[in-house]
Amino acid sequence: MHPRLSVDEYTKGILAGDRNTLSRAITLTESRLQEDKILAAAILQNVLPYTGNALRIGITGVPGVGKSTFIEVLGKHITSLGKRVAVLAIDPSSKKSGGSILGDKTRMEKLAHDPMAFIRPSATGLSLGGVARSTRESMLLCEAAGYEVILIETVGVGQSETLVKGMTDFFLLLMLAGAGDELQGMKKGITEMADMIAINKCDGDNKAAAQKAMAAFRNALHLFPKPESGFSNPVVCCSASEESGIAEIWEHVQRFHEITSENDFFIKNRQLQSLEWMQDSVRQMLEENFYDHPDIKRKLTAVRKAVTKGELLPVAAAQQLINLFVKRTI
Repeated sequence: MHPRLSVDEYTKGILAGDRNTLSRAITLTESRLQEDKILAAAILQNVLPYTGNALRIGITGVPGVGKSTFIEVLGKHITSLGKRVAVLAIDPSSKKSGGSILGDKTRMEKLAHDPMAFIRPSATGLSLGGVARSTRESMLLCEAAGYEVILIETVGVGQSETLVKGMTDFFLLLMLAGAGDELQGMKKGITEMADMIAINKCDGDNKAAAQKAMAAFRNALHLFPKPESGFSNPVVCCSASEESGIAEIWEHVQRFHEITSENDFFIKNRQLQSLEWMQDSVRQMLEENFYDHPDIKRKLTAVRKAVTKGELLPVAAAQQLINLFVKRTI
């Protein structure tokens, strides 16, 4: 077991780009121990002036779309241009055991060995939206360590993906052709949020179907309101396995950055995201303090039993617990 470092030692190591120190700091942000939370908060405050300079990209899509392969190829393309890339790959957790596979380093073997890249798999825990509860903190630590592009891979759970959109600058949706009726199957909400749609696996016998799906999505997007960013959301075809279309996608991302920086959408979006982070943190801290309160712990079992037996309305049960919490904390 590693000896605990001081706040200054963590700060110096991160700013020097030391990957081991960065990994350990991210582990601290994922911990639920109070002493780790205090230490992580101090580290983040120290490195805050060195954050915010990276381009944050969220990548999502249905299971089987090839997200890991796509991210590896995109990451290699970006590092070939001389930019440092950090990948925060989120693995789904089991609701029963809380465990996760955390196999993204295996799936991205080439990128994992790239000295210009850093891959950090994290478990979602019980959070929604396919993101880990400490993803934002991990992102800031990676930026402070000098990574210029942050790629966040979500599990593609199909719900609450607004959390990913709410912490990234650019949101890329990966889709497949030939997996049913693309237009009927696509969720309007997530499609409207996407800054770009990429039809992956546009190769071999699937190429014609992918190009047909691309045309269908382009027609469908014309029915949506014009994006606030001022960037016309492109729909492209690509093949991660053949490494085709990847350079074009990166060019679109850079064009988005240029347009949104010129019209001030980029900075305004970042400011709104910081406020959303604060509000999310308030809700999360209140919930943690609520369930950790000794009086709530003592009362909770009896209240749950009354609700399951149908003796107490869930809303009334919640009000009882909240009244108790407020009374004991005032």
